[in-house]
Amino acid sequence: MSIIAQHGEIFIILACLFGFFMAWGVGANDVANAMGTSVGSRAITIKQAIMIAVVFEFLGAWLAGGEVTSTIRGSIIDPALLEADPQFLVYGMLSALLAAAIWLLIASARGWPVSTTHSIVGAIVGFGAVGLGMEAVAWGKVGQIASSWLVSPLLAGTIAFVLFKSVQHLIFESNDPFAAARRYVPVYIFLVGFIVSMVTLTKGLKHVGLDLGFGQSLLLSILIGAVIMGIGIVMERRVVYERRADDHFGYGNVERVFGVLMIFTACAMAFAHGSNDVANAVGPLAAVISVVRTEGVIDSAALVPWWVLVLGGGGIVVGLVTYGHKVIATVGTGITELTPSRGFAATLAAATTVVLASGTGLPISTTHTLVGAVLGVGLARGMAALNLRVIGTIVMSWLITLPAGAGLAILFFFMFKGMFG
Repeated sequence: MSIIAQHGEIFIILACLFGFFMAWGVGANDVANAMGTSVGSRAITIKQAIMIAVVFEFLGAWLAGGEVTSTIRGSIIDPALLEADPQFLVYGMLSALLAAAIWLLIASARGWPVSTTHSIVGAIVGFGAVGLGMEAVAWGKVGQIASSWLVSPLLAGTIAFVLFKSVQHLIFESNDPFAAARRYVPVYIFLVGFIVSMVTLTKGLKHVGLDLGFGQSLLLSILIGAVIMGIGIVMERRVVYERRADDHFGYGNVERVFGVLMIFTACAMAFAHGSNDVANAVGPLAAVISVVRTEGVIDSAALVPWWVLVLGGGGIVVGLVTYGHKVIATVGTGITELTPSRGFAATLAAATTVVLASGTGLPISTTHTLVGAVLGVGLARGMAALNLRVIGTIVMSWLITLPAGAGLAILFFFMFKGMFG
């Protein structure tokens, strides 16, 4: 107890620095994944992607980031076993942040789209199992999170496959694809606004003092979806039909209509990503602040201070602006050739999966989800459409992430223990 009283301020300063470094890594690596489909399909430029992400990542982190944060903070390590030595939780969370952040820096420099969720969960499990003993880790919860790493790409891939097939059937196979696109794209825009609003309102806004019932959330989500659809219709009317000799069916014009839709799905994906992955940076930070403020009392249900979510959101934005372009190239152009209609199906499928997971408090991997969704769109066009070499490299980087995070966290845990203990 005296160690926390003696070094409390140092612990909080270190936690804020490492938390910001980790959020930077999330921005450099994971946000690039979220924006990769939009940039790869040429629906928006890198500059526009960064502007969208800056606003919506921050909003997602601040408004809807509270639910997953509690899982990262208090559900992986059993807090009851640390009541006698609360300083071990502080060392462990500092180690996890630093370890995951360093691995993300290495991966981002190489352009690998790795999982920030893998990195932080692996790091927490690593220090818990070696530093505290195997029984300190809540293996049931870890198993649940690990199963979501398999379920999320499968779910996102399936939704993307179905969405792209619906686009093919309703629009590309109709007699007048351009007219069909103008008729059906507003419905897809409504879907984007409705899904993101619904999950955010039902699960995400309690920590900012807005606790709505299911009926109220449903009505408000329909209203928000309708407003967003109205904005989409106005933007869509500006798309003028262009006759080109090499485009007999007018598919180029259809893709331009989908370019409007991709702006909305990019916003949705940025918001969904901010709500789910800010927890990777601020969950351990919130745990350190909670233990220090209560002078050693471990309470996994303590509220996350609002400024912690702001710090996480800010770090994500800085990471994307300074280093995000490398991973954007891998996801946007490396896996399969993307057009706005294909990118739309992949992005909406991934955003839907991520916001559903955020709502249930399960920290899934946005990377796995988005890559799964891009694979789903590629498969809808046949195996030949996929670049299997790039996919192999991505899977390899995923497999290295867990042991890399765990190994570095164990090293830092014993280093902090030696320095303060």
